[in-house]
Amino acid sequence: MTYCVGVMLDRGLVLMSDTRTNSGVDNISVFRKMFTWTVPGERIVTLMTAGNLATTQAVISLLEERLKSPDERENIVLKSPTMFQVATEVGKLLRLVIAARQAENGPAGQGRFTASIIVAGQIRGMEPRLFLIYPEGNFIEASSDTPFFQIGETKYGRPILIRGYDRAMSIEDAVKLLMVSFDSTLKANLSVGLPLDLQVIERDAFAATHEHRVTHEDAYFQAISSSWGAALKTAFHSLPDYSIYGAGRPAGGD
Repeated sequence: MTYCVGVMLDRGLVLMSDTRTNSGVDNISVFRKMFTWTVPGERIVTLMTAGNLATTQAVISLLEERLKSPDERENIVLKSPTMFQVATEVGKLLRLVIAARQAENGPAGQGRFTASIIVAGQIRGMEPRLFLIYPEGNFIEASSDTPFFQIGETKYGRPILIRGYDRAMSIEDAVKLLMVSFDSTLKANLSVGLPLDLQVIERDAFAATHEHRVTHEDAYFQAISSSWGAALKTAFHSLPDYSIYGAGRPAGGD
C-alpha cells in the first residue's frame, strides 16, 4: 500500500508521496512513486502511483521507452498539446497494462494488478492541472469542488485535508498540511512509511520549484509530528467535560 496526495492551490501544485511497498511484514522495500518529466520553460508533468507495483512500474517504463522513441507521436508526456491529453494517454496505457497482466494470469489475476495514478503539471499558455486516473483508465480533474486528490491509503490523512485546506493558502502552509496528513497516516497504518517525496510546482515556473525527500532524520517532520500530537492532546482536554451523571440521574445509577 502507499499514500499519495496532490493539492491544487492558486499559486500552483503541491505533491507528496511515500515510498513504502511491502508483500508481508518481513518484506518491506523502498520504491519511488513520484516521477517527473520537464521541458525547461515549456512544461512539467509529474505522476504519482499507487497500487500493484509491477503494474505501476510497467506504466512508467513504457512512458520512458516512448520518450526515447524516434517516432514523436509516441512521446506522450513531452509532446501532448494539453495536460488533458497527457491524462487521456496515461489512462489508456494504464488500462492496457492492467488488461494484459490480468489476461496472462487468468481468473486468478482478477483484481490483483490494479493501480491508480495522479497526473499533475502545467504546459505553457495553460493553467496548472491535476487529474486522478482510475484503474479502468478513466479520470476526473480537480476543481473548486474537488481541489485535491489522494490515492492509496487515504482514509487516515483525509480529515485534516478537509478541515485545513484552503485554495488561497500559501504553499508553505500547504506543505505543513500535507506533513500533518502524512504523519496521521504513518501513525495509523504500517503499510505507509518514510521516506516521503515532496514536490512544489509554482504557477508558470514549468519546473519543480522545490523538491525534498523527508527521511527519519528530518528535523522539520519530527517537529511537525511531535507538535501535532501535543496540539491534539491540548485540544482534547480543552473540550467540554462529559458527565455520566446527567440532570436528574442519581449518583451511582445506570
